Amino acid sequence: MLIWLKPGDPFPPAERALAYPAGLLAAGSDLSPATLLAAYRQGVFPWYSPGQPVLWWSPDPRMVLMPAEIKVSRSLRRRLARQDYEMRWDTSFRAVMEACAAPRSGQDGTWINAAMIEAYERLFHLGHAHSVETWMDGELVGGLYGVAVGCAFFGESMFSRKSDASKLALVHLARRLDAAGVGLIDCQMSTRHLASMGAREIPRAEFTRRLAELVDLNCRIV
Repeated sequence: MLIWLKPGDPFPPAERALAYPAGLLAAGSDLSPATLLAAYRQGVFPWYSPGQPVLWWSPDPRMVLMPAEIKVSRSLRRRLARQDYEMRWDTSFRAVMEACAAPRSGQDGTWINAAMIEAYERLFHLGHAHSVETWMDGELVGGLYGVAVGCAFFGESMFSRKSDASKLALVHLARRLDAAGVGLIDCQMSTRHLASMGAREIPRAEFTRRLAELVDLNCRIV
């Protein structure tokens, strides 16, 4: 049975998520900074379509990338070495979110709606959300955004307008997080693209156990 939340209600344990739709844990509540941070600390994230109540998810298995395990192909290594791009951090957070929300081939719509953009921009101004940006010739051509809690980073979405632009952002993110001692990047759902760069699925129970060890630590990534 789906659990309905009011603002301020605690999230139920992740193991109570439904088998169908797979990983759906709860509905309702709000997108306030306190609610979002409480969700991330428990391995829960919002994902819903416009017109729906906020839906909260905790899939099993969980796709994660350990920063030290980032895979860089030979071609991407050559791309990194060309240095015809500039990496920036947290200079255009809203623009990155809006680019991630833009229509894509093969997709009917986006879950990054106006309410989500406003909610994560609030987290950004509080220092919890971050953007990694790939710039070429003064133009934002790729990047990603996510949320940092303790020594865990929760990747939300990425985009690319030039070949390899999002991959460059992910490699630079992983390297910086590894240097800062961050233990994992939550990738949420499995994709072939992320798997090719070293991400892998782990059981939800293992994910929540690792997360509990990381969220109360102190890692400075920017």
